[in-house]
Amino acid sequence: MGRELSLAFSAARELFEEADDILGFSLSRLAWEGPEEELTLTKNAQPALLVHSIAAHRVAEGELGPVTMAAGHSLGEFSAHVAAGTLTFKEALEAVRVRGELMFASGTERPGTMAAVLGLDEEGVEAICAAVGREGKVCVPANFNSQGQVVISGDLDGVARGMELAKNAGAKRAVSLTVSGAFHSPLMEPAAEGLREKLDKIKFSDPEYPVISNVTAEPVRMGSSARDLLVDQLTSPVRWRASVEKMVEMGAARFVELGSGTVLSGLNRRNARGVPCLSLGTPADFDALEK
Repeated sequence: MGRELSLAFSAARELFEEADDILGFSLSRLAWEGPEEELTLTKNAQPALLVHSIAAHRVAEGELGPVTMAAGHSLGEFSAHVAAGTLTFKEALEAVRVRGELMFASGTERPGTMAAVLGLDEEGVEAICAAVGREGKVCVPANFNSQGQVVISGDLDGVARGMELAKNAGAKRAVSLTVSGAFHSPLMEPAAEGLREKLDKIKFSDPEYPVISNVTAEPVRMGSSARDLLVDQLTSPVRWRASVEKMVEMGAARFVELGSGTVLSGLNRRNARGVPCLSLGTPADFDALEK
């Protein structure tokens, strides 16, 4: 994660070195060499993802022209705010390390899980979650990723029941996800309380350009709002489809996905049909950009 980028670009390498100093351990070695089971622990994965995305942003600066807006999926919203100048890289890195620790602790105290439901519309999934709730279990929509792809989250029995009802309702698939907790659900309330304590100690500036909130799918233009929404995000669904549609409505002419993977670019084939989208996370990606 980010190793090739750091070998090719000094800006990326220096950022990983800065991250190691901030955290007091070699995140770069863990991100580049593993072991994978340690890297995927949410307390490590979240900082690593943030560093990789900001490293790609540092490399891309000046190459893409003016940025007019940004968004990030779940953790990525912190990266978007760093890019927009709402909070510093150091502050964001320390915050997401705490965020990961809090989310893991909440998942341990009250075990939960998540599952992807494919082939049902948002209203159908919401109705299924409501039905599970009436049975006394926890099951809520967690990620509205695209039309026909919604992730549910909740306690173990609730998600299992939600998957069963989704299949009965005609879902193409209902797939369990490998996660350490019920993210973006009420089970994350203790983590949200802890994150608020951390973020209250950080100065939030007004972003240099709008950052679309996961919670509201509306542009955030004030630092105080950004702080509140980053806390609310832990227990609220990620309204990703609506966020991308808002960006298109606001005039987005091209999307650039920064960091690890190409998941968001893939979702944009549905969420922003006809709008160019590229991913920048490896030297090869930047080579292709230059061509």
